[in-house]
Amino acid sequence: MKVGYIGLGIMGRPCVLNLLKAGFEVTVWARRAESAKPLLDAGARWADSVAELAASVDVLVSNVSDTPDVEAITDIVAEHGRAGLVCVDMSTISPIGARRVADKLAARGIHFLDCPVSGGEAGAVAGTLTIMVGGREDALATARPVLAAMGKTITRIGESGAGQVAKACNQIAVGAGIAAVAEIVKLARACGVDPAPVREALLGGFAQSRALEVHGQRMIDDNYAPGFKAVLHQKDMGIVLDTARELGVTLPEASRVKALIDELVREGDGELDSSAIARLVWQER
Repeated sequence: MKVGYIGLGIMGRPCVLNLLKAGFEVTVWARRAESAKPLLDAGARWADSVAELAASVDVLVSNVSDTPDVEAITDIVAEHGRAGLVCVDMSTISPIGARRVADKLAARGIHFLDCPVSGGEAGAVAGTLTIMVGGREDALATARPVLAAMGKTITRIGESGAGQVAKACNQIAVGAGIAAVAEIVKLARACGVDPAPVREALLGGFAQSRALEVHGQRMIDDNYAPGFKAVLHQKDMGIVLDTARELGVTLPEASRVKALIDELVREGDGELDSSAIARLVWQER
């Protein structure tokens, strides 16, 4: 099976390496050709354009920044991709945008799967990403071996856009979890108690969570080297609230988290891990 890959950032590069390790013939394209060099050295091929890539592969994977980027790519794919091509988008975009893209491609006989992921760079490197899928079951059956090379858990949520709905829910849980862990650390310190053994104790009980495990340690160490940059979390929470607004739904906790991330980015810390909002929580009375 011939696989194309667009978007060679911190998630895309390790995903391509895992596809190569799994034995797929992978052709890549990126806006900056130099970003592909380590992958070409590892055996990937280079396409000179999205059009060339779309015309030459069976499954085309994209992992880019935002909804407009996906729409721009799929405009080209709709024109140059052959009928039966399966497009797998692993970006985090608007659920409504994902449905729009799926309809556009379906009109040309091209399948679209919205497949946002959770697990961050570490999951991409290890090939253990959690992949949330929206789209047709037969298209997923075609793409599943490709996804299995990059992820450990692959769950079809429903029709087009459903994967992005699940990712929006994931980002609410992550953001709210970070804020809750920040308050745990804040209360422990206010009581004159070391938050490190508090975290250790909570990890053994019902309060255990990945947010407490990973981000709790970040907060104790005051080390916010990015696993997931605040500026990207800001974009994702914007998608959450824009979607909720269009549906007439109120999400107070998501709104609070978005406000904290917005403030962090305004202060010039958008390149830090989003768990750095803890510093703002600790400043609150």
